[in-house]
Amino acid sequence: MLGLSSVVPRDPFYQLTIALCFVGILIATVFVCALRPKSKGKSVGTVEAYLKFVYGCFLKPHTGDGSGSQQDALESFYKAQADVYDATRVQLLRGREDMLGLVAAQLKHRAEAGLICQRPVWVDDARAFRLHEHEPQAYQRKQIVSQGQTMRDLDENADAGGAELVTMSYALSMIPEFYSAIDSIDSLLSPNGVVGVVDFYVQNQVDFMGRNYMGGAIDRHCMWISRVFWRTWFEIDRVNLEPARRDYLEYRFGTVLSINARNNFFNTGIKLPYYIWVGCSKDGSASTQKLAEIDAAATESPYLSALDLQTGATQTDIEVHSKAYESAIVNLQSSLPLPATWYQNHHWRIHYDSSLPKHTRFNDSYIYAFTWEDDVADMRLLKPTQNDVVLAIGSAGDNILAFCLEKCRRVHAVDLNPSQNHLLELKVAAFTALGYQDVWKLFGEGKHADFRNVLIQKLSPHLSSEAFQFWLHNGPSVFSSSKSKGLYYSGGSGYALSIAGWLFRLMGMSSDVQKLCSAQTLNEQREIWQRSIKNLLHSKILTWAVLGNEKWLWKALGVPPAQRAVIETDFAKQSDFDETKTVENVKSAADDYMSFHEEPSDAALKSSSGNAIYEYVLNTFEPVINTTLLSTSNHYYLLTLLGHYTPQSHPTYLSPKSHIKLSKPNAFSGLRIHTDEISEVIARMRPGTLTIVVVMDSMDWFPPQGQQALRQIRALNRALKVRGRVLLRSAGLEPWYLRVFGECGFACKRVAVRVPGSCIDRVNMYASTWICTKESGIESEGGRGHARKASLAELRLEGPALGME
Repeated sequence: MLGLSSVVPRDPFYQLTIALCFVGILIATVFVCALRPKSKGKSVGTVEAYLKFVYGCFLKPHTGDGSGSQQDALESFYKAQADVYDATRVQLLRGREDMLGLVAAQLKHRAEAGLICQRPVWVDDARAFRLHEHEPQAYQRKQIVSQGQTMRDLDENADAGGAELVTMSYALSMIPEFYSAIDSIDSLLSPNGVVGVVDFYVQNQVDFMGRNYMGGAIDRHCMWISRVFWRTWFEIDRVNLEPARRDYLEYRFGTVLSINARNNFFNTGIKLPYYIWVGCSKDGSASTQKLAEIDAAATESPYLSALDLQTGATQTDIEVHSKAYESAIVNLQSSLPLPATWYQNHHWRIHYDSSLPKHTRFNDSYIYAFTWEDDVADMRLLKPTQNDVVLAIGSAGDNILAFCLEKCRRVHAVDLNPSQNHLLELKVAAFTALGYQDVWKLFGEGKHADFRNVLIQKLSPHLSSEAFQFWLHNGPSVFSSSKSKGLYYSGGSGYALSIAGWLFRLMGMSSDVQKLCSAQTLNEQREIWQRSIKNLLHSKILTWAVLGNEKWLWKALGVPPAQRAVIETDFAKQSDFDETKTVENVKSAADDYMSFHEEPSDAALKSSSGNAIYEYVLNTFEPVINTTLLSTSNHYYLLTLLGHYTPQSHPTYLSPKSHIKLSKPNAFSGLRIHTDEISEVIARMRPGTLTIVVVMDSMDWFPPQGQQALRQIRALNRALKVRGRVLLRSAGLEPWYLRVFGECGFACKRVAVRVPGSCIDRVNMYASTWICTKESGIESEGGRGHARKASLAELRLEGPALGME
């Protein structure tokens, strides 16, 4: 630095002169490279190509015909750089290949479904000024891409109509009168055709807040500096990035898929926003008959003549409709497109408002990457048939797929976390579009090196727009990145697996873990467990520091404070229980029940917290190791130790036989995925239609104070048929809300209980399993009707649901 300062003069005049000389040399270099004649048969180098691009964008004078039109300006702009177009646009115009891959996948699916012909017509509006007149390579490339297709330019046979595909690649931002250009697409498009657009954009979130027809808003908002800089920079070349172009496109058509992305120039951190949009005619899926059919499936209502959505409901309409149906009514009455879920190829996913705080609080992340419920035990207890209408918590989707394997008439998957439903959608799409090997890579190994291409080319037609956005944004880092360990190390549950793996490595137990997971006999498994691993997992220090931490339990294992309180309450009651005291004061069964469920003081909970969790962990792991073989029959704990499944130990849905069943065309025709609270979903169900409801351990999440549990139980009674059943698991032996079930017309029966030394099922994570059968209905929300009271003595108890040897 000292040597350089001694050379550079300190006089500002000379410093400015030197700077101008450098700029002059740079400009001269650009001019020389840009104006040098191109040698025949010799390709332009990368550096020279980008210098020509800089010349064409910033330095080249206008050489048009003097008309000043947009056509003349663009002809002048591109003519100077036509021979380097391919070399520069690979880096500058990202997303074209992705857009073509998405529309090709849509056309393939629609052709297979018989919606369009096998040789679709493609109208390409990529360059209104005919780029191929200046760039022969572009015309040749178009001929290669369109083999077997019929193609027309927009200005040729513009009134032909009947095109199955219309594409616009970085063209919309160059058209001054874009309203008429977008309107003309509708006259070209066939009823089941697809529109694909990729272009630059900038937009503020204020512009699109409140819209429900965009198909998701991940990364759509651009910062102020980005909006100002890119809009100003592009206006130099008469390219307009105002959001009105994309907004009108989304208003004029229905959104099938939408992507918001950034082009990171040569990994310099300079990011140029662009979008990919795939749409269709907004009237094609808006028929009143189709809307009513989809709504009937979501609410279990009998199919009725659809309402006149343009004028509103009639006086005779008494049906309860889904929130998705109500949003469709509002949009149609406002002449807006329907929400994007209505334009999907499959109607598995029910529309929801992703901007609501109850959804955004999950921060676009799932908690459970795998399901912690034994589906074999569930099927054994419930014995579902093809006539059953099931409602179950979605979680990671494994149990939902188990019900689909039983071919139930309808399966309603409910989860408040949108990302959990995105994971379920990914699994359903994988079975619909992929072979067994790809499905196994995704959900058996949790890794797929080519995930992004598989997502775009095969899975995209079978995903909702929001789910597709989520997986395009997060999937490559989960499934394909060299830094990622795979699917099961992602989400909240992934933290638990990562910490467990770190502890095993720290303690030098990694080899013992591998041996435990590959043990072929129970004796071998028990010996490895007793020798090393038990000492770590049953350490009271670990329990107090990790498992006793409330935030860690929620973030990593999905155990909320209310459920932790259930565990601690049971422990406190069992520790303080003295049978001699009950002799002096004889109480009724109901009093005993209420006494058992009185919340202990904060001091009592605080003093017993670590011991309560320790005892719970002890009663969970020990019987599993002693009675189930991880390598062949207990994939739940195998996954937590290895981070992936094996061909010998995996969930039911990952077997080759299950793939054959779930890959059939109508395997998921009865599936509906709701993103909402259970109480909200069942409140919109036709009364007396559900036969099975599986709420997992969600009832533990409700605090004893408040009315949430009561409202949900009453709603369950209303939606269930008489003799319909609710299956629930609890971390408590006799959870407090069973009394509420009894008062609301249910008979509660404990079908499995965890006792020391035995397993309640292969997971063995919960203390009890209950089936609550509806015996009578309740007349109204405020009245008791046929509600019956239940006491502890009336609760029928049975042993474990899954016998273990």
